[in-house]
Order: sequence, then structure tokens, then C-alpha cells
Amino acid sequence: MEINNLNFFIGYDSKEDIAYRVCKNSLLRKSSINLKIISLKIDELIAKNFYHRAKDPLASTEFTYTRFLIPALMNYKGWAIFCDCDFIFMEDIAVLFKHIDDSKAVYCVQHDYKPKERHKMDGQKQTIYPRKNWSSFIVFNCEHPSNKKLNIDLVNSESGSFLHQFKWLNDDEIGSLDERWNWLEGWTSNSNKSHPYAIHYTRGGPWFDEWQDVEFAKEWLQERDLYLKNKFII
Repeated sequence: MEINNLNFFIGYDSKEDIAYRVCKNSLLRKSSINLKIISLKIDELIAKNFYHRAKDPLASTEFTYTRFLIPALMNYKGWAIFCDCDFIFMEDIAVLFKHIDDSKAVYCVQHDYKPKERHKMDGQKQTIYPRKNWSSFIVFNCEHPSNKKLNIDLVNSESGSFLHQFKWLNDDEIGSLDERWNWLEGWTSNSNKSHPYAIHYTRGGPWFDEWQDVEFAKEWLQERDLYLKNKFII
């Protein structure tokens, strides 16, 4: 499949503003197609009546649930991608579309991730659950009939496990992406000796004082420096 224009949603958390900006910079710098990058800001979604969930004490970011509004935000048309803000991209996002088709409702990297750390990021508790990190990078086929189940009411009422484990879908509607598109810092390199297309600092990244020495810290800092040289408006 070829695509020339793409809506790309990045989860936005006010505690990690610089991570969002650096992620966006890496996407734009590498892309050969037209990208419309949208920050998923919870305050804006509340103001537009898309989001009204009660605050979840287990939610580690402001965008824990808002990502599942993307098909509705797209009016159930076309393709869209979501990623957490703690990514940087090392490859042109257009390459991803060479390996997918419209038979699936979503595509993701299907990790079997079991972190050893009890805490991540800024002291947030590390929780373990099935399909962990599958939802941190999602390619949405917004027109797929099954994604119409993701209406505003459902996203605001269903459990975290229902949403993050893609339980509105049959398993055969979940496509698998190359692991390199969601390369988990500190994990994927243990079994994969190739090179990442997108690095995910899922435990925490160099924008936190306590995560200065993570794997691929140099790559993130280099991308940050490129961003700072050519600042853009959020």
C-alpha cells in the first residue's frame, strides 16, 4: 500500500512536553510523505466533549485513554497512526505502509514484554498486563467496520484492559508490525540485533534526570539538539 498524506497523533502529557516535541521533530525530519501531526491534549478533548472519563489513579499519562478516540476524531475515515510521546523515529514512516493492507482494523507490534522494573518514568508504578505496550504504537484503519465500535461513549466507559488489549476486535483483525517499529529501550536489543525504526523509551528517557544513561540516550539527545536549533510552534 502507498500513502501520500497521513494524520499522525502523538500522545501529549504536560509533564513530558519536550519528549513530544522531539518525537514530532524526528517524524517530520524522516518523512517522505505529508504528515499532519496532532497532539492528543486531554484539555482540548474535554472542551470538545470527546472525553469525560473520571481520573484514573493507575493511568501513567494524560493520554492513557485518549488514543482510542482516534477513529472518532477521524470520522471513521482513512488511516491514522498513534504513538506515545516517548518515541523517536529513525526511519521514514512511509516505509511502514509497504507491509500493510486494509484487511486489518489495527496494526501494532505484538510484544511479549515483561519488565523487571517496579517503577518507570517519574516514579510511576510499572504495571504488568497482557499485551503490554501493544497500544503504545497503533496503526488505525479508521474505516474498518469493527473500529466503528470505538465510539465516544465506549471509549469513555470501558475498562483500561478492554481498550489496551484491543478487546473490541477479534484477534484476526489485529495485524502484526515488524518489531523495529516499536523498539523497546532496554528490552528489544536483548533478542534483536538489527536496527530500530522507532525507539520507544518506555521505562523513561533522558528528559528525566533519573534516566540519563538509558540505551539510545545519545540518539534522543542528538534529536533534541536538532529540534532546539530549529524550534517550531507546538
